[in-house]
Amino acid sequence: MSPVVVVLLLFAGLSESAGRILPLIARRPSVSRPHAIQLLLTGAVVEGAVFALWPLTAWTLAELVLSPPLSGVAASTWTPGLAAPLLLAAVLAFPLLGPLLHLLLFVGVGAGLVAPLAATTGLGWWPAAGCLAVAGVGLGAAVEVVRRLVVKISATGAQAVIT
Repeated sequence: MSPVVVVLLLFAGLSESAGRILPLIARRPSVSRPHAIQLLLTGAVVEGAVFALWPLTAWTLAELVLSPPLSGVAASTWTPGLAAPLLLAAVLAFPLLGPLLHLLLFVGVGAGLVAPLAATTGLGWWPAAGCLAVAGVGLGAAVEVVRRLVVKISATGAQAVIT
């Protein structure tokens, strides 16, 4: 992955993270600025990593779908041309604007990833789109489970400190 792609994915992750963290900070004015920045940057790295894993996970699923395994074929990865719309989607669909717009823009970005995935794997457009959709939903669900676990652990840890 080129440095430009890494920066684009990190900025997209920062936008995603800001959309999730800023409402929490607004409801809890007692959160210190350094702690809020740490949460924001940690979330940016996690979301950026999830974005980076999306085409690789879809490629792995496509490899499982194909009966003869892909040997010697490079995995589908982000390019600056594919990552720029993701950054735009993350900025425009700031999660505060609503989940429907957010979902619509991610579907658009995913549709842009279908053609390169179909070309590298030899799958048709619809099977490649299915692999991307399953990979996106799976990664999103995994991140949401981890996020809820962290919140639950943090809440019980805070209660233990208070009592």
